[in-house]
Amino acid sequence: MSKAIKRTLAIAAAAAMTAVQSSAAGIFTSAAGEKTASAATSFPYVIEGENMTDADKWTSIYENQLPGYSGEGFWYLTASPASFEVTVPEDGMYSIVVHGAQILNEEGRQQAVLVNGIKYTTVADYSNKWKDYNFGVVRLRKGVNEIKFVSEYGYMAVDYVTVAEAEFPDLSKATGETCDPKATPEAKSLLKYLNSVYGEYILSGQQEIYGGGHGVSTSIRYDAQKDACIDEAGNTYEIDRDSKDTDEQGNTFYWHCTGPDGQVYTYNSQNHNYGYNDYDTECRYLKELTGRYPAIRGFDFNCHNPGFAWEDGVTDRMISWAKDNNGICTASWHVTVPKDMSDFEVDKDGNITKISNDWQAYTYATQTDFVTANVMVEGTKEYYFFKEAMKLLAEQIGKLQDAGVPLIFRPLHEAEGNADPEGTGKGSWFWWSKEGTKVYNDLWKYLYKTLTEEYGLHNIIWEQNLYAWSPASANWYTGDEWVDIVGFDKYNTVYNRHDGKLSGPNEDAESGIFWSLVDYVGNRKMVSMPENSTIPSMDNMLTENAMWLYFCTWYDDGEKFISGKDYQDAHTVKAVFQSEKCITLDELPADLYKNGGTDIVEPKTDDDKDILWGDADCDGFVKMNDAVLVMQSISNGDRFGEDGTDKNRITAKGKRNANVYENATSSITPQDALKIQEFLLQKVATLDPNA
Repeated sequence: MSKAIKRTLAIAAAAAMTAVQSSAAGIFTSAAGEKTASAATSFPYVIEGENMTDADKWTSIYENQLPGYSGEGFWYLTASPASFEVTVPEDGMYSIVVHGAQILNEEGRQQAVLVNGIKYTTVADYSNKWKDYNFGVVRLRKGVNEIKFVSEYGYMAVDYVTVAEAEFPDLSKATGETCDPKATPEAKSLLKYLNSVYGEYILSGQQEIYGGGHGVSTSIRYDAQKDACIDEAGNTYEIDRDSKDTDEQGNTFYWHCTGPDGQVYTYNSQNHNYGYNDYDTECRYLKELTGRYPAIRGFDFNCHNPGFAWEDGVTDRMISWAKDNNGICTASWHVTVPKDMSDFEVDKDGNITKISNDWQAYTYATQTDFVTANVMVEGTKEYYFFKEAMKLLAEQIGKLQDAGVPLIFRPLHEAEGNADPEGTGKGSWFWWSKEGTKVYNDLWKYLYKTLTEEYGLHNIIWEQNLYAWSPASANWYTGDEWVDIVGFDKYNTVYNRHDGKLSGPNEDAESGIFWSLVDYVGNRKMVSMPENSTIPSMDNMLTENAMWLYFCTWYDDGEKFISGKDYQDAHTVKAVFQSEKCITLDELPADLYKNGGTDIVEPKTDDDKDILWGDADCDGFVKMNDAVLVMQSISNGDRFGEDGTDKNRITAKGKRNANVYENATSSITPQDALKIQEFLLQKVATLDPNA
C-alpha cells in the first residue's frame, strides 16, 4: 500500500472517529449523510383531485353527469398529468387509493401513478359511479415524495386521493393445514413447518436446470467385446443392465452406467459415448459464494411427457435432496402437447396408434390446435393425450410418496400471463390457460382429482401461480379447497423497479404484489415467490414488509439468472443467504418431515466458522463503515444499538463480528473500532482475536 493511500485512510479514520465522538457529545443529532427533513405530512392525507398541481376542475365529463363528488368538482385525467407531494419521516410503505370513476371502457382501462418517478399500475374497471380504486402499497422514501398520475391510457375521473400508512394483515392467520384431507404425514409436517416460519423468515431456494442442460461429455464408451463401460484411462463403470437397448444397426448398448462416486452417465446415441448433466451447477455456485446451500431445490417433470419421454433421473435427485440432505423439494411441470393434433391418433378404445417422438413437434405455448377444454371430455384426442401425460407424472410422484418425500407441486403455472381483466386467456403464455379462467380452473380440479383419487397420491402440497395485474387476477385462483400455497413469479430485472436505483439488478421486494396476493386469497394461504430473476434484497423485504414464504431463483442457461451480473449483485446474494432472516439448508429442522419442524436448528450466526472478524454491518466486507457503526452503537445506542430504531443498527451477529479486541472477552468498546482501523491501515495483520 502506498504512503498516499495510507495517509488518506488515516485522515478518513480520524474524521469518522471525530464524527461519532462528536455525536456522543451532542454536536451532531443525525447520522452522516442525512438531510434535515421537512415537516412530516399527517396521514391519512386526502387531496381533492382538482387541487393537485396542474389539475383542472371538471363537474361533468362532457355530457355525462357524475353527481356526488366531494369538493368543488373533480379532475379528469386525459392527456396531461397532475401531481402532489407528501413528506414522510422514514422509508416506509403507504397505500394510495383514488376515489374515482372510469366510464370510457367497459373492459377496464390501465392507469398509472409515478411515485418519485417509479411507476405503479392498476386496471380501473368500468364504473359510472364514484368508487375506490386501490393503486396498492407503494414505498415512500424519507423526505419529500412526488405522487403523479400520468396518462398512459388515462381517461379516469379523480374525485380525491387518499395516502395512508399501510396496514398489513396478520400473516399468522394463513393456514398450515393441507387442502388434501388425506395428505401424508410428511406433507402435513412440511406444510406445518412452512406455516411456522411464514411472515418472519424467508426460505432460500434455487431451481436446477431440467432436461438435457449443463451437459458434460466424457470418454466413457461401451466395449461390446468386453461387455464393459470403460474410459480412455482404462477405468470401468458399473452398467445398468436394465437399460439394455439396440441401435438401428442392431448393436447392443446400455443407456446408463455409474461411476465409483455414484455419478450416473447416459449414453449419447450420436457420439456413442457417455455423458452427464451437471444439475448441481447452480447450488454449487451458491455454496461457493455464500457458504450455504438453499433450503429448497426446484425441479421439473418436463422429461416425462408422452411421445418423447426420457429418464433424466429427476425423481432420484429429489429423493436424495430430501432424504440425504434434509432439503425441501418443489417442482413445476412443463407438460407439452402436440403442436398439430394430426400427429396424434387413438383407436376407439383410447389406445395410442400414432404419436411423434420428435420433441420439436410439441409445445407448452399457445401455438397449438390442442383444445384445452377437451381434456375433460372423454373420447377426444386431447382427453387421451393428457390422460397419458398424467399417468407418466403419477409414476414419478408415486416414487416420491413411496420414499416418504413430500412435494411442493406447481403445475399449470403462470396461468394469466399478461393482464387479462376479462379472464379470456388472451394474455396467456401456455396452452393450459389459453381458453380462459373457467377452463383453467376446471383443468386444475381435474388434475387434482386424478392424482389424488385415481392414483392415490397424497404427498403433494399444491401451489398455484397468480399475478396481480388487477383485482380480476384473483379469478385465476381455483379456491381454498384445491390450493395450499399461492405464488408470484418475479421477472422484472430491467423494468418496474421501485427501489429508486437507475441501474444494476432490480432487488425490489414487490410488496404491492405480495399484499395483493394476500388479499386475493383472504390471507388464508401463504404467499411465495416460486420463480425469480433477481433475488430481493433483505433490506427491501424488511423495509417493504414483504416476507415471501420462499424465493427460488431460475437456473443459469442462456440467461445467467443466479451467477450473472445482469440479474444478481453477488454481495446481495451473499448477504441474503447469510442473513438471520433467511433459512438455508443447514437451518432446516431435523424433524422437518415428522413433527412439523418443532426441532428448530439454532441460528448459525454465532458459530465461529461463520464469523468475518471486523464486519460490524454484516455486508461481507471489512471497511471504515464497520468502525463507524461500532462507535455509533456505543454512543447512540437508542438508535444504532442492537435494539435501536435505525434500520442500519448493529445486529447481534454484527456485535459478534466486531468484538475483535482482547480475545473478545468483553462487549464491544471503542478499542474494537480502533483495532478495525488499525487493520485497514495494515498496522495489524489479522482481526481474529484468537490468532
